[in-house]
Amino acid sequence: MHKLNVLVFGPHSFLLTLNELGAYLKFNLSQSNKALSKCTLNDSSVLICHQDYINDRKNLEILSVSKCIKILATNKNEKKTTIFDGIISLPSSVEEVNKIVEISAAKKQFIINSSITIKDYSLDKNEKKLVKNNISVILTEKEIQLLELFLYNKKPISKSIILSLVWNYSKDADTHTVETHIYRLRKKILDNFSDEQFILNNKRGYYL
Repeated sequence: MHKLNVLVFGPHSFLLTLNELGAYLKFNLSQSNKALSKCTLNDSSVLICHQDYINDRKNLEILSVSKCIKILATNKNEKKTTIFDGIISLPSSVEEVNKIVEISAAKKQFIINSSITIKDYSLDKNEKKLVKNNISVILTEKEIQLLELFLYNKKPISKSIILSLVWNYSKDADTHTVETHIYRLRKKILDNFSDEQFILNNKRGYYL
């Protein structure tokens, strides 16, 4: 299994402790006691940042825009924030450090795989939620399947093909079923986002 590459920022004593545990860590460890930078973080998949580094507002700003997996190492009673994907409570065992890194990475990857960008919207498949400008609407499983079908097909899709792919020609479904679901989905988008151009159609079928 491929090991994660983890960059650690912190004071010398913290870096020294992790370095001594290096043989027992389940990830590749690189260390730095220099200042945080956007370029450095962009080259890293996982970051462990010591509490001392987030006392600086500039570092917090850099962390907030970084897309890497961010883990906070702290001896304070910190609650998980939106900036960090996980927290290592200090002092901590090597088993706990390995566990937090693995869980944080797995959760982050799950979120990435479950999030889809559609036009100017974000579709969260886990929560079945379509979001734009802090406004959201809950979708049904069929509505999500319809959106994915339209998204990954660049050409208009006919009602019969939609029926085949989404409903598998179910006995209780016909082209009217397709029309009804698309009508309801369009209405949700219009009512919540005032968007009349989200799902389009022509003689050949429906498309985004």
